[in-house]
Amino acid sequence: MSEEKARTMEEAYEPDKSEIKKWSTFVESDVVNFFNAHQIEKMTIEDGNGNKAKLSRTRDNSIKIDSTSSIIL
Repeated sequence: MSEEKARTMEEAYEPDKSEIKKWSTFVESDVVNFFNAHQIEKMTIEDGNGNKAKLSRTRDNSIKIDSTSSIIL
């Protein structure tokens, strides 16, 4: 019996868009949690596939995220 990873409809029909969603979800959850836990003021991350994010803390202690993503066709 082969075990296949269950895919969402978006992953099956539009894999490029699902990658973007995964990147933004990662940034908005895991990266933000790390950023807060270590009380970082500014941070830039890049995944090597053209996806980048810059996080910075604002005066009112909220977090500003600027992110870009690239899709290669």
